[in-house]
Formats: sequence, C-alpha cells, structure tokens
Amino acid sequence: MTRSPPLRELPPSYTPPARTAAPQILAGSLKAPLWLRAYFQGLLFSLGCGIQRHCGKVLFLGLLAFGALALGLRVAIIETNLEQLWVEVGSRVSQELHYTKEKLGEEAAYTSQMLIQTARQEGENILTPEALGLHLQAALTASKVQVSLYGKSWDLNKICYKSGVPLIENGMIERMIEKLFPCVILTPLDCFWEGAKLQGGSAYLPGRPDIQWTNLDPEQLLEELGPFASLEGFRELLDKAQVGQAYVGRPCLHPDDLHCPPSAPNHHSRQAPNVAHELSGGCHGFSHKFMHWQEELLLGGMARDPQGQLLRAEALQSTFLLMSPRQLYEHFRGDYQTHDIGWSEEQAGTVLQAWQRRFVQLAQEALPENASQQIHAFSSTTLDDILHAFSEVSAARVVGGYLLMLAYACVTMLRWDCAQSQGAVGLAGVLLVALAVASGLGLCALLGITFNAATTQVLPFLALGIGVDDVFLLAHAFTEALPGTPLQERMGECLQRTGTSVVLTSINNMAAFLMAALVPIPALRAFSLQAAIVVGCTFVAVMLVFPAILSLDLRRRHCQRLDVLCCFSSPCSARVIQILPQELEDETVPVGIAHLTATVQAFTHCEASSQHVVTILPPQAHLVPPPSDPLGSEVFSPGGSTRDLLGQEEETRQKAACKSLPCARWNLAHFARYQFAPLLLQSHAKAIVLVLFGALLGLSLYGATLVQDGLALTDVVPRGTKEHAFLSAQLRYFSLYEVALVTQGGFDYAHSQRALFDLHQRFSSLKAVLPPPATQAPRTWLHYYRSWLQGIQAAFDQDWASGRITRHSYRNGSEDGALAYKLLIQTGDAQEPLDFSQLTTRKLVDREGLIPPELFYMGLTVWVSSDPLGLAASQANFYPPPPEWLHDKYDTTGENLRIPPAQPLEFAQFPFLLRGLQKTADFVEAIEGARAACAEAGQAGVHAYPSGSPFLFWEQYLGLRRCFLLAVCILLVCTFLVCALLLLNPWTAGLIVLVLAMMTVELFGIMGFLGIKLSAIPVVILVASVGIGVEFTVHMALGFLTTQGSRNLRAARALEHTFAPVTDGAISTLLGLLMLAGSHFDFIVLLCGADGAHAPGPPPWTCAAACAAVHPGPTARGDTDVQGKPRGPESTSSTGRRA
Repeated sequence: MTRSPPLRELPPSYTPPARTAAPQILAGSLKAPLWLRAYFQGLLFSLGCGIQRHCGKVLFLGLLAFGALALGLRVAIIETNLEQLWVEVGSRVSQELHYTKEKLGEEAAYTSQMLIQTARQEGENILTPEALGLHLQAALTASKVQVSLYGKSWDLNKICYKSGVPLIENGMIERMIEKLFPCVILTPLDCFWEGAKLQGGSAYLPGRPDIQWTNLDPEQLLEELGPFASLEGFRELLDKAQVGQAYVGRPCLHPDDLHCPPSAPNHHSRQAPNVAHELSGGCHGFSHKFMHWQEELLLGGMARDPQGQLLRAEALQSTFLLMSPRQLYEHFRGDYQTHDIGWSEEQAGTVLQAWQRRFVQLAQEALPENASQQIHAFSSTTLDDILHAFSEVSAARVVGGYLLMLAYACVTMLRWDCAQSQGAVGLAGVLLVALAVASGLGLCALLGITFNAATTQVLPFLALGIGVDDVFLLAHAFTEALPGTPLQERMGECLQRTGTSVVLTSINNMAAFLMAALVPIPALRAFSLQAAIVVGCTFVAVMLVFPAILSLDLRRRHCQRLDVLCCFSSPCSARVIQILPQELEDETVPVGIAHLTATVQAFTHCEASSQHVVTILPPQAHLVPPPSDPLGSEVFSPGGSTRDLLGQEEETRQKAACKSLPCARWNLAHFARYQFAPLLLQSHAKAIVLVLFGALLGLSLYGATLVQDGLALTDVVPRGTKEHAFLSAQLRYFSLYEVALVTQGGFDYAHSQRALFDLHQRFSSLKAVLPPPATQAPRTWLHYYRSWLQGIQAAFDQDWASGRITRHSYRNGSEDGALAYKLLIQTGDAQEPLDFSQLTTRKLVDREGLIPPELFYMGLTVWVSSDPLGLAASQANFYPPPPEWLHDKYDTTGENLRIPPAQPLEFAQFPFLLRGLQKTADFVEAIEGARAACAEAGQAGVHAYPSGSPFLFWEQYLGLRRCFLLAVCILLVCTFLVCALLLLNPWTAGLIVLVLAMMTVELFGIMGFLGIKLSAIPVVILVASVGIGVEFTVHMALGFLTTQGSRNLRAARALEHTFAPVTDGAISTLLGLLMLAGSHFDFIVLLCGADGAHAPGPPPWTCAAACAAVHPGPTARGDTDVQGKPRGPESTSSTGRRA
C-alpha cells in the first residue's frame, strides 16, 4: 500500500461537480420546496468550496477586517446617568423631561447630600441623646469638609443652597446677612440648639465677639443696631418669616455644653431633653414659617402610642442641599475670589464633585468601628463614580471566562484518534468568536450606540456562549463527511448540511434581540441593538472565517500530524491500508447481521450479484455478537451499522491503524442512540413527556399570574458598595419622594387661578401625597403669593384707616402698606398706567380668593422681589423669571410707582411629597392618580404634568406588559416566517414556534414561583430567550425533517446527530453565563440566573417527542437529498457528531 499524495492547494480553476438533482427538479419530478432548499444548499456548497479553495486569503482578510472594527472600541462611550439609561425613549416622560430642561436647563435647582444613621442592632430605638450626639458628630464632620481647587478653598458655606437671600439697601447689613445667611440643611438636629453648629457662616461687628448662629439672637441684634441704621424693612422680613430667636431659643441636646446659651429652655435645669417629644411634629430651620421639616423627612421606622405620640424610631436622616453647577457659576461669576482663575461652569461642577466625594468619605469615617450606630452617606457624584467604575470591562473576569471557554472547547474536541481530534480547531474557534465579539462592540461604538453596565458586564460572555454554539456545530459536522466526498468538497459538503441550521439560529437570535429593542428603556434598547450587531458579526465570522480554519486543519489531518502540536507527526501513522469506497445499492439488505467492532477503518458494501454484505477488515478486526436492538431493525440496519464501522472521514485516502482505548468508545452520540432515544421514543415515554410538559405548561400559566411588576433601585447599583447600603436603608426607612406638579405655558395663568387651585386640591387628595401639618398652609407659590397679597392688603387697610396712608402719600405708612398702595393704583394700561381712584374700590384678593387678572403679573413681580423666603420655600422655579424690582418707600417719583409686569409664565411648579411607596403597585397607583388629575385639569384648559423620580423610573410599568406581549408575538411571527422560508415546511416552522412559545410561558411562570418581578430587564431576557431557544429546537427539527424512515427512526437519528452539539452548545452558554454570577449588579445576576435556567432546558427532548408523535408526512420514507436521491441513514442532514 502506498501513501496518498499530500493535499495541495486547490487549483483556482476547480469547480465542484454538477449536482444530479437539477435535471430531475427542472423536470418537475420533485416539489418546489425541495427545489428551493436544494438551491439554497447549493449556494452554501459553493460558498464552502470557495472558502476551502482560498482558505488562507479568507482567513487573512477576515482577521484583518474584524481587527479593524475592534479598534472602534477606542471611541466607546459608557453612559452612567440613570435618567439617560432608564427613562423611556419617546415617551411622555421623556418629552416632559425635555420640556423641563428646555426651560430650566440641564441641572436641577439643587443637589442633595444625605446621611442616614441606623443602629447596628436592628430594631434599637435611636431617639436618645447619645444617638443624636453621634449623629451630630457625623453631620458636623461632613459640614466641615473643605477642598482646595484652583488655588482656592471651598467649604460648605460657599457652595450650599441658600433659600431666598433678601436684598437689603443697607450695605453693612447686606454684607453681614450674606455671610450669616444659613445653608438649607434638613436635619433632626434643628430641633435643638446643636443644629446651629452645622451652619458655618460668621460675621464681625465692632465691640462684640464673632457672630455665629450658635450665639446669634436676631431680635436682640436688631435692638442693638436699631439706633445706628434703619432696619424696619429687615425687621418686618424677619417677623414674617417667624425667625424669632433662631437657634438660641431651642433646648440643648447636651445642656452641660459650655456654649449652651442661657436662653435655651434647659440651660438652667441641666436636664437632657425628651428627644421623642422634641421631634414630634418635625423640626424647623431658622424660619418657623418657611422651613418646616416634617417627621417623615427626618425619622424612619417610627412607632407611636395609641394617642399618636411619637415613642421611638429606628433611623435618622439629614440632608445637605448644594447649589447646582450653574448656580455656583452664576454666584461667583465676576466675584473677586474667582476673577483670576478663568471661572467657568465646568470648574464649578468640578468643585461640587470634589466636595461631594470628600463629604461621603469623611461622613462614613466619622464614627468609630465599635460605635453602636452606623452612618450611610450618599452623594449623586459618588454614585456616578461607582456606576462608571463597575461599568468598565473587568479584564480579570473577561480573561477568566474566555480561558475557561478555551479549555472546555479544547478538551471537548480532543480525540484519541489524531485524524479526528480537533482541539486546535476549538481553540481557534473560541478566539475567533472573541475577536468577532470585540469587532461587533467596536462597530457599535462607531455607530454611536452608548455602552452601559449591561453591555460591558453581560454581552461579552453571552455573545461568546451563543457564538461558540455554531463553532461546535460546524466542527462536529465537518468530521462527518458523507462517504465518497472528495477532499476538495469537504467544506462545501459541511456547509451544505449544517449551514441552514447556522443561518436559522443566527437570524432568529438577531431577530430576537431586535425585537427586544422594542422595550423603550434606553439601557436595554442599547443592549439589545448591540447584542444583535454582535450576533451578526459572530455569524459572519462563523460562516466565512471559521470554515477557512477548518480547511487548514484538514491539511493537518491529511498529513497525519498531531492536534494542537501540529509540527509533530502522529504516532498513529505507522501502518496504513488502502480502502476503496463503494456505494451501496438501493436493494434491501437482510437484517440481523453480526455487529462488527474494528480497531481500524473497515468498509461494508453490498455485492449486487449476491446481495450479501461484504466487509473488508485488517487482521486486527474481530466479530462480536450483535448487541440488543432497542429500536428494532430500523436503527440497526446495514445502513445504520455502517456508521459504526466507518469513520466517514477519510475513505478516499490512507488511514491510520491505531488501537483505541475502551473508554473512547463511549460518547454522547452513542448515549443518545443506544440509551436515550430507545427510552424516549417508546410510546408510553412519549406520552409521559408530552403530559409532563403539558402539566408544566399549565403550572407555568398559574405561575404567570403570580408575577408582579417591579425593579428596586438597589438592583441597578453594585452590591457591596456603601451606596447600595444607603439605598437599602433609605428604601426601608424613608420611602419619601420629592415630586412636583409642573404647569406649562399655553394658557393664561391670571384667568385660570380657580383651575390651578382645583388641580392642587385634586393632587393633594391622592393617597400617596403627604399632607402638610394642620397648622401650615399648602406649600405652593400660588398660596404663598395670595397669602402675601392678603397680608399687605391688611396692612394697607390698617394704615388707611389710621390716616398714615392717604390718596396722595404713603410715606408714613408701613412697608407692606406702601407696597399695597403701589399695586392698587396699577391699571395695566400702557397709556394710563395709574389710577388713584382704585385705592378704595378694589382689593388685591377678591372675596373668592382670586387675584384680579389685571394685577396678576404685576403683583407677581412685586412678590418675587419682596418675599424671597416665601418664593424659595415655594420652589416655584418660574420661567421666564419675573423682573427684579426694588421698592423704595421714600421715592415717590412716577417711575417708582410703575411696576413692570412679569412675562406670561411658561413654567411653574407645585412641590409635593409622596409617601408609603414600597411596592411597584403603590407607584403605579400614585402615577395613575397624578395623571388623572392632570387630565382633568387639561379639560379645564390647564396644561400640567407630574415630575420626579417616581415618574421617571416607574411609569414604564404602565405599558411594560403590552410592550412585552407585542415583542414576543412579533418575534414568534418572524421566527415562523424565517423557518418556513428556509425549511419550506410550515408544519415544522409551526412546531418550532409552538415549542418556543411554551418555553417562554414556562420561563415566565418560573419567575412567578421564584418571586422574580417583571421589569424591563426580565422582559429583555424573555424576548431574547426565544432567539436562544432556536439554538436547541431548529437543529432537532431540521435533523428530523431531512432524515428517512419512520417517525421513531427519524427522531432517533435526529437525537443522535444533534445531541452532542446541542449539549456542547448548552454547556458553552452556561460557561459564558457562569462568569456573570460574580457581578456586583443584582440585575445582571438576575439575567444570568434566568438565562442559565433556560440554556440547558428540555426543548430538544420535547421537540423530538413531539415530532415523533404528531409530525405529519411519510413514515416509511423521508425527504430526498439535494441530489434527488432518497436519503439513507448516512445521507441525512446531520448536524453533529460524537462528542
């Protein structure tokens, strides 16, 4: 025997031989679907032969193209802004958010920095002087934070939000107020004198110590300064705000403190205050009227006695308000402190971010480790930092995951027979898929699709698991060439048999992710689009570049070189025999022949003259008794035993004669054929499988009714971080949300006052809205504005009755009386703006509590300029802002009497607090109530919408299930059309869709039993699972469809051919998801668990049993192959080989 010549490069002029089916098909002897299938397989055959002919060029160009696309990762943008990630695209919330930013700018009015204190021992009462003392320690440490940037020192007093700083004509008093005016800090410490310690401002007056809030008595100070300056307007301002003695009139938390003022109620008694009693009803800032902090803002886990008195609480909360970057920039623009540093809004933002990071760090370190209390600090900047850090690709996790996949691919594809071993192919396939994933992500970056945590933490592993499935499929099929296949056609024959499966699964995966993009959540829409693009790149790599790798490996196998270590020759190449392939005739062969086991390749053929089976064996072959025949003669026919006797790989050349180990005889295909298929395809087994899965379907339908909507904010924040601990504590103890009812332009506010009051009343009556204390008026700009007008009207009436104000003079009247005088004479007519006869004939507020429309906008100008504390407390955020107008009681010129009207309002808001929002159903109820109130107001001509985090992040649940059903239905229809088009068998396509629908329902039902709530994340998982499920169903259905024989035989052969690649694909998907289990994001772990539960699921078994039980069509003969010949057991469109 002589060796066959070495495999050379295929000549460029080589063309595959013509297929014999064409004339038969054109003659009309076969059906049109078979003709189309043959045509498509012919295209795949030509593609495979072309790639094999130019394998080196294809590999080089493919790697070059994918490498170039991977460079696009350099311009990738990672998005960490929660609003940009989770607000529905194109929704009314998105439009409302755009309107708000258009009117007010990108930044909010202020940013909140919060401290939450809880006891280390759960359930412990925290309303004690000792616990408040620890809270003071942490808050004081945080309030003293200083950062040095741009050569300047920045402390809390410079960057904090100050509510309504008044404008005073007296320069000395104005400078003192600017230095002393307190920051807005919502803290339970404000019930005590110690709250003043958090205010860092100070002022100096000759002859007395530095003035600070710890020693400032505003009433006493005004008395001392009265003889030296006219402070009547300032005194009235303080009286209206009910400042009183400020902090020095409040009890001392620790009366033994040397600085406890004598005016404190417990200064002389030296008794510790009753903390629960002092905190009952909430606390006040320096202004009792405008700065009332309700209990729910300060205390969590409260318990009361039957009379409603506060007894205990489990958590304390303090909130520091900082200016927005724009406000900080405007505040210091042109100031002498920043004139030399090129002050900009970016610098202002940098200062705020640096201060917030330092704030969180020092606050969390303020208490010792052995303290009985613990502090949770939160800052939006540190949250953004953590989201950005954890959204970066983890090199260690990626490398570990891909090394694990490399090891699995290499080990599972190694064989004792070097001619069939494909370890190097497995390694190259995994590396190729990794490059395809990188190129797909690079393409996404070039297309401008932003990355997020789901992209960086999930997609590299999910795409790897999906892509490697097709690598296993092609590699398994490549070693199962049909007998007599020329070497030049090996790749073409492989793609001809398996290309349809790869195309089907890839198209359906891409369609699944594209359908998941219907979910209008930006983060998940970006993830779905990126997944579709990555799957597409992986498909191109597997269909074009990986066949080139297989073609190169074919040369290695032809030259009998070792796998992986291809530079060394195989020790199995010592003895060879020449075996000439023969073709079986179509005549029937008797059943019951001996089963042959050989240590070298043998060939069995049928002699046409005698119809006897003749086997050519070397001396090492021996006969053994035939094994038991589980499926009868259908499986163990001569055609069936040929697969055991033939390697089906190298019949056209010399073969090795190496003795295999006994352990190498068992494999997954052997298990599927001899153990699994005989058990599954028994009549009672098929019935049991269908009944069990029918029962599972019914149980899942019940579980689907248990699925609730919801996604906690803690799920999108990394576990183990201090921000996660803070959000967990906040969710448990402080379920309060600041929201606003925004009124837009497009209607006349002056003539719609009644509708505005009704809108506020309807909104206030919602179950979730926290009502104000009974002693406090509603905290809205319209109520404050009307109340202020009524106050100055009362002052005018009193001055008019006493004669201090007359028709021609108001100089002897009060400040408020003079303001009312100026407003009452306004006509709103540009030609005759003043009418003094109106002083006694009109009122600033009529009997119905409405402001005269002609005075509305002029009065708004006066109120905004004269009542800054009330304006700040109302949080009106007017746009356009009313003009500044300075009142001078002693200026009686005509210009001072004219008041410029404010422009018609296009934006204003009423603030509210929502409480008791724990479950998603609570949020949905509140959102629906708010939307209904706005809809009723719209019928009255008022354009309004609610704003706040509940409406940003929870309104998606109003239409989430509709989006889910729409996406799944469209995807199932697309899957049916694609399968019907490529398989040209609507019944099989319908069966595939039925199994996929069953899988989706079962997965949804499992969510209900496991308590997994439905949000946009599980919706994407459920939709994507339809595409992933195609990986397991199409292979089985296609193997059944293209196999000859009865239903049982076709199902058995389909199981034999698909069991190994499907199992390898499931394990590879699980390995890809395994690395996600260590993610710090709970929603990624959730995605990992759901996909992991789905990956190795039972669809192949169900599909096989269903096909064998209910699939129509011939039971004694199957489809014909692309050559027009009936498919025997070895000419099936097999999609796998022994693992």
